[in-house]
Amino acid sequence: MLTILGFAMIATFLVLIMTKKMSPIAALVLIPALFCVAVGQGAQLGDYVIEGVGNLAPTAAMLMFAIVYFGVMIDVGLFDPIVRGILKFCRADPMRIVVGTAVLAAIVSLDGDGSTTFMITVSAMYPLYKRLKMSLVVMTGVAATANGVMNTLPWGGPTARAATALKLDASEIFVPMIPALAMGLLAVFVLAYVLGLRERKRLGMLTLDEALAREPEQETVSTGGGSTRGGGTSSTAAAGTATGGTGGEDRLRKDASASGGGTGTGADADPADEADDDDFQGLDPNRSTLRPKLYWFNAGLTAALLTAMIMELMPIPVLFLLGAALALTVNFPHMPDQRARIAAHADNVLNVSGMVFAAAVFTGVLTGTGMVENMADWVVGAVPDAMGPHMAIVTGLLSLPLTYFMSNDGFYFGVLPVLAEAGAAHGVSPLEIARASLAGQALHMSSPLVPAVYVLVGMAKVEFGDHTRFTVKWAILTSLVVLAAGVLFGIM
Repeated sequence: MLTILGFAMIATFLVLIMTKKMSPIAALVLIPALFCVAVGQGAQLGDYVIEGVGNLAPTAAMLMFAIVYFGVMIDVGLFDPIVRGILKFCRADPMRIVVGTAVLAAIVSLDGDGSTTFMITVSAMYPLYKRLKMSLVVMTGVAATANGVMNTLPWGGPTARAATALKLDASEIFVPMIPALAMGLLAVFVLAYVLGLRERKRLGMLTLDEALAREPEQETVSTGGGSTRGGGTSSTAAAGTATGGTGGEDRLRKDASASGGGTGTGADADPADEADDDDFQGLDPNRSTLRPKLYWFNAGLTAALLTAMIMELMPIPVLFLLGAALALTVNFPHMPDQRARIAAHADNVLNVSGMVFAAAVFTGVLTGTGMVENMADWVVGAVPDAMGPHMAIVTGLLSLPLTYFMSNDGFYFGVLPVLAEAGAAHGVSPLEIARASLAGQALHMSSPLVPAVYVLVGMAKVEFGDHTRFTVKWAILTSLVVLAAGVLFGIM
């Protein structure tokens, strides 16, 4: 019964958010609460929620201070050279922009943190997508899938969890997987190229001057069969402006105005456009928050922070807390300026941390009621004995749905050891099982249980349901490419 109710709870949640009948934060709280009562454990709901909140509190703290830290770094101009380089490569070609999104997301993913990747990627690419009226779900889908493949780095999380659960060395798992993961990353670049060509065909290819002359509109989200309004928010929503993610828009508009192709700010200008101008300051080369004299200090601080994360010198939430405090103090020594920077990023912090704590209700009930354990046992028990010699492939296939519907901790510490035991009985080594378990990470990064995905869709102002509908099929395809390459290369 718990197995059926567990699958029913997940299905209900996905249907409601994909059909936009409920917001993700409401669905994450109310649906598990109702199912907890349905299984007769309503009296324990409070305990389950508190336990879930306790487990996710470090993640929420990390995201809160990471958003503040990288928001400040964007404000002071640390990433402006990267953005200019990407813009120079992309020009006004939709295909180049989508490919540039994949490349940037993959490069930034080297730090092992999805939230960081999405903040930097969206901050750089959002202005181009908005200006050219490109599909924002293409941006979120490509970024999430690229980050999912790169999430298998030893310091990214899944590899370390697999190594810990099976008592193996992380390097023995990861290094042989590099060719398969490279094929997965290549698949993401090919996907970006194809989606970019589709966007080019839909929008046409503009010169930079034509792109600059385009009047910005409220962003639309194309899901292949038409367009819907993205995120249900206006173009001045704080989720994007809080991190400076729309700053390139202001620079593009200023340039277009100077060349006679854009809207002015004089008596004939639309007041709404003037308000829009005020909000798009993230990449304005003349913004007051720039600190060019402190550029190398900020670069060194960020490098030191990422190095400390990789070396695990301290817990990540502590590192970001210290980094944010130091960045604010050095770059904005006056208290009013510090308060202004914190206020500028407060909306995004509240949205993301609120979503994480809402997800804690979902995971707390799923785990506390025993649904996850029963679902995992049922899935493993459903594997025919004849598939025993092919348990590595079975593990890879199971990693797709299981890492999507449960946390990495639940899969790697709860399910993977059982799969490894089943494989060992048929002569399949734990190393092969561990490598195969990484195949589903491209899909996992779009799971509603991954806090970083809410950073992505929040900054891009895309509905989570739209992102899910668009991304899941491409992420599954990428995961299958990784698995097939692993089998072809004899890795598993």
